Amino acid sequence: MVIGPRQVGKTTLIKELLSGKDYLFLDGDDPTTRQLLTNPNTEQLKDLIKDKPIVFLDEAQRVENIGVTLKIIVDQIKSTQLFVSGSSSFEISNLTSEPLTGRKWEYTLYPISWREFENYTGVLKATRQLPLRLVYGMYPEIISNTGSEFELLKQLTESYLYKDVLAYGAIRKPDIVKKLLQALAHQVGSEVSLRELSNLLSVDAKTVSSYIQILEQAFVIFRLGAFNRNLRNEIKTNQKIYFYDNGILNMLRGNLNPLETRNDIGSLWENFLISERVKKNDYQQSLAQIYFWRTRQQQEIDFVEEVGGNIFAYEFKWKPTARVKIPSSFIKAYNADFKVVSSGNFREFIG
Repeated sequence: MVIGPRQVGKTTLIKELLSGKDYLFLDGDDPTTRQLLTNPNTEQLKDLIKDKPIVFLDEAQRVENIGVTLKIIVDQIKSTQLFVSGSSSFEISNLTSEPLTGRKWEYTLYPISWREFENYTGVLKATRQLPLRLVYGMYPEIISNTGSEFELLKQLTESYLYKDVLAYGAIRKPDIVKKLLQALAHQVGSEVSLRELSNLLSVDAKTVSSYIQILEQAFVIFRLGAFNRNLRNEIKTNQKIYFYDNGILNMLRGNLNPLETRNDIGSLWENFLISERVKKNDYQQSLAQIYFWRTRQQQEIDFVEEVGGNIFAYEFKWKPTARVKIPSSFIKAYNADFKVVSSGNFREFIG
């Protein structure tokens, strides 16, 4: 199973893996395919698959009760190997977790990572493009079509971004989802208050919370919780929310201006670094737990990582010469390693 946001290359990746092999391709976006795969019996599936050794089901989240169908194929048609892709985890991952327990390998594919970008363009060219990537993001189509970034990001944001989310049954107020995303885009780097969002959007906090969860499951945003262990004045329950891609973030902010003219470079840099760190940790199968840290006295650290009982603290500054005040209480309490990540040394953090 390969899951992840729309338009990051899941279909392309699996087709490349299967190049030269004999396989049956099934498109979950196709109405006839959806009908054939919704609640079929074993004989119907055998008749569909015939003697194909491999079946590739694309956009599987579009098929109702797909977990049960996949379980039948895995259990009853053992000569067939399944490859499955989907652009949302609330259907593919959550609803299939019980039927396919112990029967699946699951991978997440994100927008292009910085390491992939460097490997493709070379370190020098990639570094020169850093300001562009902070504005336009890391979607493959955006990187590959210089000069068309605005049109492509507009299409991504207005079409692909909402397609799965708005099709999900729990979304009863689609206009609220768009307003919520715009509000979250302007709060990147700050703690998010469900109560404030509730008041802003004129809906109850429970609805806001459920929509945030759906957006997270659809790989649009992700949450960072507060780190706390020992210190009495630590913030314990708050959260920050980040976007998986800077281009989507900027489109929702309505600002694709060049980096040198921006006054929000701090939050763009923070979102970029944390989203790239998420990709790195996932691809390297790291067991790191990630957080932010703040006290009621406004001492704070942008990013905290706990790995094997060791604590690592990071502060993000775009300019290498920026002054940084190290919160000594945190360093002493947790014996933490502290580093500043700037545009001059970021490759080690995300590469």
